Amino acid sequence: MTTIVWFRQDLRLTDNPALSEAFADGPVLPLYILETPEQAGETHPMTGASRWWLHHSLKALRRDLGCLIIMEGPAEAALARAVEQSGARAIHWNRCYEPHAIARDKRLKAKFSAEGLSVRSFNASLLHEPWELETKTGGPFKVYSPFWRAAQLRPVPAPLPRPGGELVLPDGLGRPLDEFALTPSRPDWAAGWRDLWQPGEAGAVERLAAFLDENLKGYGELRNRPDLPNVSRLSPHLRFGEISPRQILAATRLHTDLHPEQAKDGDKFLSEIGWREFAYHLLYHFPDLPAKNWKPTFDAYPWRESAEDLAAWQKGMTGYPMVDAGMRELWATGYMHNRVRMLVASFLIKHLRIDWRHGEAWFRDTLLDADLANNSASWQWVAGSGADAAPYFRIFAPVGQGQKFDPDGVYVRRWCPELARLPNEVLHAPFEAPDRMLKAAGVVLGKTYPRPIVDHAAARAAAMAGYEAVKIAGGNAAE
Repeated sequence: MTTIVWFRQDLRLTDNPALSEAFADGPVLPLYILETPEQAGETHPMTGASRWWLHHSLKALRRDLGCLIIMEGPAEAALARAVEQSGARAIHWNRCYEPHAIARDKRLKAKFSAEGLSVRSFNASLLHEPWELETKTGGPFKVYSPFWRAAQLRPVPAPLPRPGGELVLPDGLGRPLDEFALTPSRPDWAAGWRDLWQPGEAGAVERLAAFLDENLKGYGELRNRPDLPNVSRLSPHLRFGEISPRQILAATRLHTDLHPEQAKDGDKFLSEIGWREFAYHLLYHFPDLPAKNWKPTFDAYPWRESAEDLAAWQKGMTGYPMVDAGMRELWATGYMHNRVRMLVASFLIKHLRIDWRHGEAWFRDTLLDADLANNSASWQWVAGSGADAAPYFRIFAPVGQGQKFDPDGVYVRRWCPELARLPNEVLHAPFEAPDRMLKAAGVVLGKTYPRPIVDHAAARAAAMAGYEAVKIAGGNAAE
């Protein structure tokens, strides 16, 4: 029996249950469907940077499989055509958890099942399904720590081996990948990314192995240092399903069994996988997470509208070097160190008092690992409006963060080269440097590097005043 395997966010062969089960039943037609946001019903679609990665990930999957049929949406019409031309009697896919995907998949499963096809879906993206974990009183978790403790008590299946079998390729079905124009051309702002990244399953496996062998040691502390290599950089690979959380869990546990002195570092690394699981848990149970404040009282926050300040933040021209370095790293590489992500998010929300949804949209456009669940949950966490959120009074000081986590200025000098000649003691606050130091370093504030667009102390006071409106709204809601 021929089975259509509809690839989505699972662009790999190993530990791919939909593919393994399909090959066990007979020939497989491997299919990827490109839908427009309107066709898919998406309100938060994949954009710029993610589309670049998708192109190269599909190219790698096609190479690994030997072939891959790529069709245009809508998914219902594409699947119907594939069924008709192949004579397939079954459709398999691995589950997606975005609200629009859940609604679409339910509709498609009902339609094709009613037509006599076997339609099966599987978990390939998470350690546990979002509905499998509940609090002791029932209902979803709303705090990360008890969620992750509960998740660790549940067994996780071992990763599936890479399957193989016969492929079915009907004539005239699908179009060449290059015709879909997923990569930029005029201008090609991603020109240097091929030297930085290796999209695809092989790249994901190599990245994980290199991280465990070279950079896991000391991860618990050093992961906060953007000037050091102690991060996995697996997030884009996870985003597109080129590697599964089960594979990461199994490989990390094997490594720490062999190197027990790194067990705590391994646990800390896996807790980051746990945060991803928690984000999906939240998105599944609270589908408005990407668009609405999880805590409704935050609707009372008095956001500012400033296109000028938003643009300065986006371009890395705020006058705070650690913030600017992060935003420039993002633009140049499609990635930003996680510690710096928290800082730049805090700066946008709490220094500039610009709605977190503007930041979520910018990250979704520029991050290679833009993941609706992670992105939304993390922005709301920083804002204080989300589940298990950071306390509203926690406002990162950009200068202090730079001095603490980039003490030698390696990160800032890399991404803000106009400041490279400043000594460490003033590098993270050039606006406080004596004129002689600025002159010796060739820095002219307001010309070669911007003055701060906001004063830290004044911004903190304004943010706290804004949060008073939230507290008042919360009190009124309690009444």
